[in-house]
Amino acid sequence: MERDESLQPGNDPRPSTREEVPESLPAPEAYFDESLQPGNDPRPSTREEVPESLPAPEAYFDESLQPGNDPRPSTREEVPESLPAPEAYFHNSPSVSVVIPTLNDAEPLAEVLGDIAGADGFEVVVVDGGSQDDTEAVCERHGAGFVRCQPHRARQMQRGAELARGRLIWFLHADSRVEPALLDALRQAAGSMAWGRFDVRLSNLSPVFEVIAWSMNQRSFLTGVCTGDQGIFVSRRLLEAVGGMPDQPLMEDVELSKRLRRLKRPTRMRERLVASSRRWEREGVVRTTLLMWSIRLRYFLGASPEDLHASYYPDRPLE
Repeated sequence: MERDESLQPGNDPRPSTREEVPESLPAPEAYFDESLQPGNDPRPSTREEVPESLPAPEAYFDESLQPGNDPRPSTREEVPESLPAPEAYFHNSPSVSVVIPTLNDAEPLAEVLGDIAGADGFEVVVVDGGSQDDTEAVCERHGAGFVRCQPHRARQMQRGAELARGRLIWFLHADSRVEPALLDALRQAAGSMAWGRFDVRLSNLSPVFEVIAWSMNQRSFLTGVCTGDQGIFVSRRLLEAVGGMPDQPLMEDVELSKRLRRLKRPTRMRERLVASSRRWEREGVVRTTLLMWSIRLRYFLGASPEDLHASYYPDRPLE
């Protein structure tokens, strides 16, 4: 095989000594940008070479933010007098919201609002179903919130719960009477995930009504089912967890209790809530008691709330 003579030692085109470097090769510095050589560096090498026309350092900053121009007060004495007090920055929400559904209940409503008016940590939301009496004026006199709704007790209570600001919601009948001890008990319960009811006594103090009240309290204690007469209270989070007030025209209190009972047992408050005995007095003790028992039994057996409403309120048809 023949070798390529151009690659032999004697034919190497590269110079073998320094003397063989062609004189025409450019000087090393020619390979660099002369503008970047030490002698041509445009940056000043000493402080004295800084041009006098350069602005002072502070000119590069916003003068409004310099120490002398800081708009914030440096001492307590410099705080403007017009600033609101610290508590003004917070929402002063009540601990307990009392929701009262009404329909032509101005007279008893005035009494129960008088029991609650001015109580620390409480607000009252009255949800009216179309009263023709002075219900709204009564609310204005006692500083209670007032809103109108269709005449449907469950929906009235649900509307009130939606408007309520308290951590604990207390559903109260307009013909109840409230003693200060109950309000204290509710304040203590407001910070917990609680629901429950109060023991009751009826407004008529005769022995037969004491027996009725005792039976109501014992039945509720044994079954864990509460009724509206007993003043059901529930934390907002628990009420939301069960979907709010059941949307049905009757037995909404019993249905709410059954849903809440699946989460936890109700709290029994021993303080006595005064419930009205006017229905027993008007319709008769035996007749009213039998009617209530039959309504509960039919509901347990699957009767619709609409049919039960027609039996319990024959003079108040559903809209």
